Amino acid sequence: MSIPALLGGGGLFSGFTRLCKGLAVVLISGHIVVQLFPPAVTYLALIPARTIPFAWNLVTAGYVEQTLYGVIISTIGLLIIGKLLEPLWGSKEYLKFIFVVNFLTSLCVFITAIAMYYATSQEFYLYMPISGFNGILLGFLVGIKQILPDQELSLFSAVRIKAKWLPSLVLLLSIVASFFLEGSAAYLPTLIFGTYMSWIYLRYLQKRPETNLKGDPSDEFSFSSFFPEFLRPVIDPIASIFHRMLCGRPESFGDTKDDVYGGTPLPGSDPIEASRRRERGARALEERLAAERLAAARRAEEAQTDASDKV
Repeated sequence: MSIPALLGGGGLFSGFTRLCKGLAVVLISGHIVVQLFPPAVTYLALIPARTIPFAWNLVTAGYVEQTLYGVIISTIGLLIIGKLLEPLWGSKEYLKFIFVVNFLTSLCVFITAIAMYYATSQEFYLYMPISGFNGILLGFLVGIKQILPDQELSLFSAVRIKAKWLPSLVLLLSIVASFFLEGSAAYLPTLIFGTYMSWIYLRYLQKRPETNLKGDPSDEFSFSSFFPEFLRPVIDPIASIFHRMLCGRPESFGDTKDDVYGGTPLPGSDPIEASRRRERGARALEERLAAERLAAARRAEEAQTDASDKV
């Protein structure tokens, strides 16, 4: 399946949700504001040396694109990927995901910048304005990895790749680009933390109303699933340390006996439900694509009928 087919078939640039349109307006407006009033960057972008007392830039930085290509990519990505994820998550959960991932990403970038300053004594880390929606875009790809991990995509009609590798591939390309493209390295912390924070949220924090449980404990969505198979024996023990910090118990690496208490699954410990969620996601996607194909066929038929009537 091609990427256009996955994200909307023939209606790739139609059928956007109202929430995504509203967020797109926010991104475009933020870009216009900083272009017309450059000093606004000081108050809206994340500048570590000024985050205190301007703490609100931990929130606003994610919605301010300083470059034209940045706002174009972010707006298109938000609209297209959003019309896949929002119907599956619901508008409230979709908006919550964006807010939480954006805030945690900005917080991690802020802490990293302060740490780099103390390690190198270079003021560059304190005063460089950091902003952009790219961390959340990587988070959206993590969401697609969770819902449709085995969905094959066709990139540029030549390369076929499973959806579960999209976040890893984009991160890898970004790291490679940082060695050759001037200024691209400034985006890496946001991209890396955006990916990791979105995985943390979906893995441990996202509430499932249908079961009143949290997270996705499936092996297919483990931290090591972002890496090639041969690296997983090394990654799993390290990931288990962070899992213990978040959940108070080590990951069982496929053994679920520690995930029940009195016959009741602990929060975030139901791999069967995680599998059902992916099945519902795939089913909802197929139903939406079928509806769009039917609507397109009807429009074509109506257009043909109108043309015949005119003749």
